[in-house]
Amino acid sequence: MMQLRCYQNHAVAETLKAFDSGVRSALLVMATGCGKTVIFSEIIKRMKDRGRAIVIAHRDELIRQAANKISIIADEMPDIEKGDQYADQMIRDWQSNVIVSSVQTQVSGRGERRRMHRFDPSQFALMIIDEAHHAAANSYRAVIGHYRQNENICVLGVTATPDRHDEKALGQIFDEVPFVYGIADAIRDGWLVDIDQQFVKVESLDYSGVRTTAGDLNGADLARQLEYEQSLQGMANPTYDIADGRKTLIFAASIAQAERIAEILNRRSDECAKLVTGKTKSDDRRNMLREYARGEFQFLVNVGVATEGFDEPTIEVISMCRPTKSRALYEQMLGRGTRTLPGTVDGIEDDESQHHLPYDGETEQSRIRKQRIAESGKKSLLILDFVGNSGRHHLITAIDVLGGKYDDDILELAERKAHDGQRRNVSETIRQTIDEIEATKRRHIVAAVKASTKSISPFRKLGMEPERVPEWEKGKLPTEKMIDTLGRHKVKWKGLTRFEAGKIIDEIFRRQREGICSPRQSSCVSRAGFNPQMNAGNAGRIISVLSANSWRWPQDVSRPNYDGDYVMAEAV
Repeated sequence: MMQLRCYQNHAVAETLKAFDSGVRSALLVMATGCGKTVIFSEIIKRMKDRGRAIVIAHRDELIRQAANKISIIADEMPDIEKGDQYADQMIRDWQSNVIVSSVQTQVSGRGERRRMHRFDPSQFALMIIDEAHHAAANSYRAVIGHYRQNENICVLGVTATPDRHDEKALGQIFDEVPFVYGIADAIRDGWLVDIDQQFVKVESLDYSGVRTTAGDLNGADLARQLEYEQSLQGMANPTYDIADGRKTLIFAASIAQAERIAEILNRRSDECAKLVTGKTKSDDRRNMLREYARGEFQFLVNVGVATEGFDEPTIEVISMCRPTKSRALYEQMLGRGTRTLPGTVDGIEDDESQHHLPYDGETEQSRIRKQRIAESGKKSLLILDFVGNSGRHHLITAIDVLGGKYDDDILELAERKAHDGQRRNVSETIRQTIDEIEATKRRHIVAAVKASTKSISPFRKLGMEPERVPEWEKGKLPTEKMIDTLGRHKVKWKGLTRFEAGKIIDEIFRRQREGICSPRQSSCVSRAGFNPQMNAGNAGRIISVLSANSWRWPQDVSRPNYDGDYVMAEAV
C-alpha cells in the first residue's frame, strides 16, 4: 500500500470536499514531480462505489503511466481504449471500473461514429483530464461535453502548468480550483531540489524579427535563428563547459539544430551526446533512455520528446537551447530535472496534525528533507538560458516559473539582477528583489500615512506581498465564512476577491501558530514604521508606548529597531 505525502492527502481531501459540496468540475494544480498521478489514482479509489472512472490523456507514455499507477493504488486494472485496443470487449467475465484513453482516440471517427460514443456517460461518476492545460482545445471540449451529458459526473483536471494566458479559458471549463501546490511550494518544503539559473550571452541570437504564432515564437523563424553556426557554437560549447561532466538534458527547437548541437558536443568528447526526436523509433528511444539513465552518455539532446511523461531524477543540468514565450512549456522543460535522487527524502513525512495547510511554513521535517538534499549527490538543478536580442518578445525564464505568483514588474527586476552571467539561486534572487522593493516602501511609509487619508491595503498592513490573482479567481467574492473570519480579526474585506481573502486568512492562522503579532497589532506598528511581521510581545510593548504618547514615539526614548527589539522598560 502506497503512503501518500501530507500535501497529497490534502489535495485528495480538498478535491473530494469540493465534489461532495456540489462542485462538478475542478482543477488541481500540482508541480511536476509531486505525484499528480498518485493523487488522482487515490481519488479514483475513494470514488469507486459511485460508478466508473475514465482518464483522458494525450500521449502514449502518459496513458501507460496512468494505467500502471491506478492498478497499484486503486487496486483496479484499467482497460485501455487507444488505437487497436478496445475497452469493454467482454472477452472476459468482468468489466474494469476504470478506462484510460487518449483524447485523439475519443474524437476519432465522424459524428455519432466517434469512439467516445461507444461509452454511455451515465455509467461514469468521475472523469480525469491529465495535463489539463490542454483542456481548452476543441478536441478536449468535445470529449468533456460528451461525458457531461451525465449531469452528475465529476470532472477533475490535473496540471502542473496552467499558463497565465490559459487561466481564463480553464476557468470556463473548471468551476473550482480546490488545491494548488506549485513548484516554489515543493522546493520550499523539501520535496524538489532547488533551482539555480545562469544566463549565457550569445551575440548572434536575434529574435527581433521572429514572428509570434499561437502565442509562442514561430517555429520556422526560430529555427533559422538557432541554426546559424555562431549560435550553435555559442550554445553547445558553453553547455559542455558549464555542465562539467554532469548529466544534462538539452531542449532544441528543430531536428537540424539538435543534430548540430550533438555533433559539436561529440567533437568535444566522443559519444558523449545522443539525439532523440519524435521520428526516433520506439525501441531505439527506449534503449537510448535506458542508457541515459545508466549514465552511459552525458548529454541527451531532444526535440519535443522530453517535455511530458519523461522522468529521470539524475539530471543535474538543463540547457534551454529552445527559447519560448510559453510559461507552461518552459515549466514542463524545467520540471524534467527537479526531482530528487531516489531515496533522498522518502519516509520523511510531515505530521498533518501540526498544520492548518500543507504549505504554510517550514517544519522540522522540511528542514530535514532539505538537509538530505544538500548532502546528496544532487544538491540543485542548474538551468542554462541563452540570451541575445529578444526584441519585443518576453522570453520565459526560471524566474517567471518560480515567481509565478508575483506581478510581472517584480519578476522583470529580478531578471535584470540575474543577467550578470553568474550562477544564481532563483528563489533567492526573487526574495532579494522583493526585500529591496519592501525596503524602499518602508522608507516612505510613515510619510505616506501622514499625507493620505486613504486606507492602506490589508496586505501592506500585514507585511504581505500581494499575489497576482489567477484569471479563474477574478470576480469571485469572499464567502460568508471568510467575511466572518476577517471581521473577527478587524480586517477590512471590501474590495477583496475570494482568492485574496483566502491568502489573508491563511496569514492570520500562520501568525497565531508562530506567535506573530495580530492583524490589529500589525496595523498599529506598521503605521509607525515598524515591521508588521514582528512577534506579538514586541508589538504589544510598542503599542503600549505609542498609546501613552498620542501615538507618537517619545523623543526622549531611543527608538527600537525595525523588528521592535530593545524597547526600553522606562518607556513602557
